Amino acid sequence: QVQLVESGGGLVQPGGSLRLSCAASGFTFRQYAMSWYRQAPGKERELVATIRASGSTTYTDSVKGRFTISRDNAKNTVSLQMNSLKPEDTAVYYCNTMAGRAYWGQGTQVTVST
Repeated sequence: QVQLVESGGGLVQPGGSLRLSCAASGFTFRQYAMSWYRQAPGKERELVATIRASGSTTYTDSVKGRFTISRDNAKNTVSLQMNSLKPEDTAVYYCNTMAGRAYWGQGTQVTVST
């Protein structure tokens, strides 16, 4: 079955960096777009970044120029490099794919605070 396992979250100071990774299994990874979403306390889940099977990428405006999504089709992983982190980036970050239906990982907490 499809499994998405995130890692790499943690506590970081404003201006710092983190790299999230998502290990995927159970589907033909290279054929599907992969996305990162996030959900802050009391807010709706929002789409952060998407990388398509072609390698093209899109980002929500608030992270453009700071976050970079990438994929490694040989390792079935998708990553999110987050630089210049701000307190408003604090959220649980989820890996997602639409391989027939929506699949989600368990989430990884990112906290940006002094």
